[in-house]
Amino acid sequence: MKVTPPKAQLSLDFEPGLVERYRNLRDVVSTGIYRRGLSTCAIDLNESPGNLSNQLSDESQRKFGIDEFETYLEKSKDMEPLYYLIEKFLHKPEAKSSAALQAIPEVAAQLQKLMKQAGLA
Repeated sequence: MKVTPPKAQLSLDFEPGLVERYRNLRDVVSTGIYRRGLSTCAIDLNESPGNLSNQLSDESQRKFGIDEFETYLEKSKDMEPLYYLIEKFLHKPEAKSSAALQAIPEVAAQLQKLMKQAGLA
């Protein structure tokens, strides 16, 4: 019996960053709440589901406040809203560009290797 090691596979992530995926912080929080379940989050936030839904909508005069945001983070353990804020306000565009430029040689080498294996180079 011959055991062969699994082949390495190159995976590329084309998923946009949080800032590109969401319009604003409220969108990030809304997505997390609806993903967890509106009723569950409403209980955690001591709100009715209808009131919570209104707070998260663009049209309502009742807005999702800072205290509710903090409680949401504590109860849900959903840190994506914080990651959104970090990406939006703390990541400098030149740092992102620099990281991308540094990754090019490694990706190019992997691409060349794959092209040889596929008989294209």
